Amino acid sequence: MSIDSSSKRRLTEASLEVLSKNRRAKDGFQYTVPSPTAYPYQWLWDSCFHAIVLSHLSPADAKKELLSLVSKQFDNGMIPHMIYWEKGEVINFKWGKEHTSSITQPPMIALAAWEIYGKDKDKEFLKKLYPHLYHFYNYILNERDPRRHHLASIINPDESGEDNSPRFDTPLGLPTKQTIKESLESRLELVEKLKSCDFDAPFCMKHFFWAKDVPFNAILCENLSVLSKIADELAFKEDSIRYAEESLHVSRAMRELMMEDGLFWPTYGENYVKTKVKTWALFAPMFAGIPTADEAKKLVSGFLDNPSEFKTPYIVPSVSKSDPAYDPAGFWRGSVWIAVNWFVRRGLLRYGMKEQAARVLDSTVALLDKSGFREYFHPDTGAGLGAENFTWGTLVVDMMNDDD
Repeated sequence: MSIDSSSKRRLTEASLEVLSKNRRAKDGFQYTVPSPTAYPYQWLWDSCFHAIVLSHLSPADAKKELLSLVSKQFDNGMIPHMIYWEKGEVINFKWGKEHTSSITQPPMIALAAWEIYGKDKDKEFLKKLYPHLYHFYNYILNERDPRRHHLASIINPDESGEDNSPRFDTPLGLPTKQTIKESLESRLELVEKLKSCDFDAPFCMKHFFWAKDVPFNAILCENLSVLSKIADELAFKEDSIRYAEESLHVSRAMRELMMEDGLFWPTYGENYVKTKVKTWALFAPMFAGIPTADEAKKLVSGFLDNPSEFKTPYIVPSVSKSDPAYDPAGFWRGSVWIAVNWFVRRGLLRYGMKEQAARVLDSTVALLDKSGFREYFHPDTGAGLGAENFTWGTLVVDMMNDDD
């Protein structure tokens, strides 16, 4: 299947409609909610996805999306993963903050800024955003890697963006088969511990939950490389050199501390105990170009192209069919998420695997055509699950234009 011009136009228009309907404005800022009913707040990596898509459709709105994010940046540099712009919003988690959460999410914002800059070369926008990027990535490098082993830790599964992924069952003490309620309750308990620690990551939280996630660190690695380019563009030469070196450090640390038999596994605790659960995270290092060409080829042939693993009728399932945790309708436990497809496709294109990348795009289009803009999808039937009018499907716009 190939994406013809009429399909491309139709999906672009539908994506713009979803983003426009989900757009909000408050206190002079403009942002986009992932779903009007299920997710009526602003999320960090969701807004980065929105900005990347909007860079194709309206760079001005893309810039507003990121500027709203950094408006709530903490004094220590952290950008919170949730912003509650409206008073009285009801949430399950009590984060100890009035308008934001107290944790972060995958550090995608440098890449989002660079994608916008690539469209209109607005250097003034980069200059305005750069101090926020500088302090945010320094926070990740310093507070989440206090021993300078060059892997960033997360202090809650929610920081991965994949709240209920089986990658975190063992660190949370949960069984492989569980209910969403059980997962939520364990994370709520963790939030209470976070609050008792005053969200102090390196000193206190490492005793409760201290996980090095593969996608989080692969995303960090790629974004540090991009941040180096941004710094260079703004003539911050020392910063540029430093962030390029930090990116290389993360890449090397992932190979040293996460890799075993050609596969990258998340770890937890100070001793880097590996959690060998086969999720889409196996492919995440390709996004940052970390595997060698031969390693990437073996990874794709052994897993992505393998019907016993990740080759389902609709791809890419978030968990391998062969893993005990696999649940095709489960929340991050086997269902297909469009953001995962976006990361995997970018990794495939980076290694010149155009045939597999085309298959990911074709499957993404088929899911949207069949079920619309849903939160996640059944890998066997393509049925839409979870929230409706969910913005991650709009990433198809970037996927349709990323190899032009």
